[in-house]
Amino acid sequence: MLPMPPTTPRRSWAAIAVLTTVLTTAVTSAVAACSNSNSPSSGTSAMAMTGSEPMHDGTGLSASDEGFTFTPTATTLGAESATSLRFKITDRAGTAVTSFVPDQTKLMHLYLVRSDLAEFQHVHPTMAADGIWTSDLAALTPGNYRAYVTFDAKNALGGTVSEVLSKALTVHGTATATALPATSSTITADGYTLTVSGKMTAAMPDTLTVTISENGQPVSDLQPYLGAYAHLTAIHAGDLAFAHLHPEGPTAMAMSDAGGPTLTFHALMPESGDWRVFIQFQTGGVLHTAAITLRVA
Repeated sequence: MLPMPPTTPRRSWAAIAVLTTVLTTAVTSAVAACSNSNSPSSGTSAMAMTGSEPMHDGTGLSASDEGFTFTPTATTLGAESATSLRFKITDRAGTAVTSFVPDQTKLMHLYLVRSDLAEFQHVHPTMAADGIWTSDLAALTPGNYRAYVTFDAKNALGGTVSEVLSKALTVHGTATATALPATSSTITADGYTLTVSGKMTAAMPDTLTVTISENGQPVSDLQPYLGAYAHLTAIHAGDLAFAHLHPEGPTAMAMSDAGGPTLTFHALMPESGDWRVFIQFQTGGVLHTAAITLRVA
């Protein structure tokens, strides 16, 4: 089996994506997030973003935070065929939570990542009346995985908290580890070429730019996906810390099928080292996923 990464969350800054064109406002929000993260075991804590959106604060390596717990009905899955993962979010009393607030147009996001970062799935589960969520998953190869759920919900005080919780899972079978691809500034996926620029330093606010082209021509027909023109998910090699990077400025206001070719992201990465960044964007009704390894100094 692949080696399991540590599951104990490490005290660190969270990667913060702030939807704003004013960098100073974004930095102020990020500093406020860190000053209010007081629990070393916290997966996330909610704070006010620019506008009405709460922001994520934490590495996402805990199954419980702010009174919410992520509880899968099973921690082992079958390999090589489509499957599903069922789970619930419980409150402090152990009762299934059934009231959620839309986050990026969805009530729940689930990410499944193999520990060597060679496999990635991002799906949107459906909830039954009893609070049990079901995530349909594509076929998986054997190995150790981590499942993350991200959602917004009301806490005991009535405020909206933004959570990233996770659990380790195992897919049956003999695993073959895949080496992490080398860092790069360019990646090709589904005929599209993505060029990523911007130097990132741990615990420092940075700007990341993604430019998308096809056959050497700039792409200008990106369609809205989850309310924006792209969705970035970053996983840290080693401990599998989780980070979101959302587009800022005009690229974050996906109102038509005319996005691109350049998307700008505000990022505050919590740790140095290699991060596998999964870039999702949509054209012609088709969702594309590109994965690239980036180095954070």
